Amino acid sequence: METNTNSKFSPLPCMLTCASLFSGFYSIIATINGHYFTAAVAILVAMVFDGLDGRVARMTRSTSRFGMELDSLCDLVSFGVAPGLLAYLWALTPYGRYGWLAAFLYVATTALRLARFNSQAETTGPDFVGLPCPAAAGMIATTVMFSRFLGATGTVKHLSILLLVYVLSYLMVSNHRYLSFKQPHIKKGKVFQLVVGMLLLLILLATEPPVTLFGAILVYIVSGPAMALYQFATRKKLAEDKYSS
Repeated sequence: METNTNSKFSPLPCMLTCASLFSGFYSIIATINGHYFTAAVAILVAMVFDGLDGRVARMTRSTSRFGMELDSLCDLVSFGVAPGLLAYLWALTPYGRYGWLAAFLYVATTALRLARFNSQAETTGPDFVGLPCPAAAGMIATTVMFSRFLGATGTVKHLSILLLVYVLSYLMVSNHRYLSFKQPHIKKGKVFQLVVGMLLLLILLATEPPVTLFGAILVYIVSGPAMALYQFATRKKLAEDKYSS
């Protein structure tokens, strides 16, 4: 996401944003044609381009209001409509009304999430408020890939997928905080350790991508509620200690 609105305009970040849109649109076409695994991979590719556009814009000091609005519109297609349609045609159709309502809720909460992000981008601090929509889309995509790894080659019918879509929809508009990773603070002398750690992480993810990517995104999604529970327990303990003293 691009948040600085005062810098000069540059076409490169916008081209990356359009590449993300292209991947999302291709995912929609693949889903309609019944190629669900391909559609899932296309959503992950869209996530890569979405992560690059903002970083390139900040590196080249070319963030702009136009880029931010374009990014949000493309995100709604790539991380709202594309995964919503994928989830519906792949797993939610057998649930009738509950299925398409879940898919619609997912798209609607993605739009709300993006609108809230744009309106609060300057006041929310370094972390995300609510689950970022690319992570939610990645969860749906990697679930499709993980199911393929387990042997499901076509459509599936499992209540957990329906519940997953509802949970993701809630998390996107919740107040749970998620780490941003946009501007990591790296201490001097820790750069080498970071490079080694990133290399090991890349090797781990490459061992069995349908499994490792699914696990990594699942951990990130759970981190928001887990952090909220930890903070609640900490505040409760402090209140009890204060009361007892």
